[in-house]
Amino acid sequence: MDYLKIFSPATVANVSCGFDSLGFAVDAIGDEMTFTKTAKKGVKISKITGADLTYNVDENAASAVVQKILKEANANFGVELTIHKGFSPGSGLGSSAASAAGAAFGTNQFLGNIYSELELTKFAMFGEEVACGSAIADNVAAAIYGGFVLVRSYEPLEIVKLPVPEKLRVVAIHPQIEVKTKDARAVLPMEIPLKDAVTQWANVGGLISGLYTDNYNLISNSLVDIIVEPHRKKLIPFFDDVKQAAINAGALGAGISGSGPTIFALCKGNKIAKKVLKSIEESYKNTEIDFTMFISKVNSEGMKIIESK
Repeated sequence: MDYLKIFSPATVANVSCGFDSLGFAVDAIGDEMTFTKTAKKGVKISKITGADLTYNVDENAASAVVQKILKEANANFGVELTIHKGFSPGSGLGSSAASAAGAAFGTNQFLGNIYSELELTKFAMFGEEVACGSAIADNVAAAIYGGFVLVRSYEPLEIVKLPVPEKLRVVAIHPQIEVKTKDARAVLPMEIPLKDAVTQWANVGGLISGLYTDNYNLISNSLVDIIVEPHRKKLIPFFDDVKQAAINAGALGAGISGSGPTIFALCKGNKIAKKVLKSIEESYKNTEIDFTMFISKVNSEGMKIIESK
């Protein structure tokens, strides 16, 4: 194989109660990346579309990951990359994660799939560190494994892939404002009451149990964040209005995707998802803030090979 084109999905991290530990991949949007094997060693980015990102191979999340893997594998070839961003950086949908995870997956294909999904997650975490200063795993793991994932431990890294109920759908609205991850971290409390921690732990357990048993009521009851959301929602204009509109239209729950500003709602079935999308759209259209929206299945596969030769 000398050429590969892939789709690397956008992701929703935290999923309300699972701050820095839960995430899932979406089907509707993501990056398209191409990889061309070259005789000359090293990495080159020949084209970036859809976003204004650096071509510096040491500072771009995707090329930094490719470089690291090629060096680790002692590869006798190089890689030329193109990246088409299917959604905006800073959206709260794992933009740098899609690039980093896609880079790890694509390069591994050229190496004959010598690295496991867990090892690819570690490589992709390096890309996250390059892009935003923190080697976080929730977004990249969701993109690589597909479906829902739980980051059970960082030391050592342990990723648990969770089942996805068949009728589960996600509706998302991306207000065209910027919420910097650094700012979203800065508003969080350093300490929380034990009572709140117990409530949050119980919600995480309930959500995971609901995913395993297709119990949509349990999923709905567990999509509650009493620790992070109350602080971060202040950074997202009209958040409470959007959440209430989603719940009123039948959503199982709604919350902040990653560090925002994207707001997601989980729904049971396409019919309710369409009602929720319309309700959210109605609630936001007079705010004078531009926005984009989508409905999607949860992407159970993760990475998808579009073309190879």
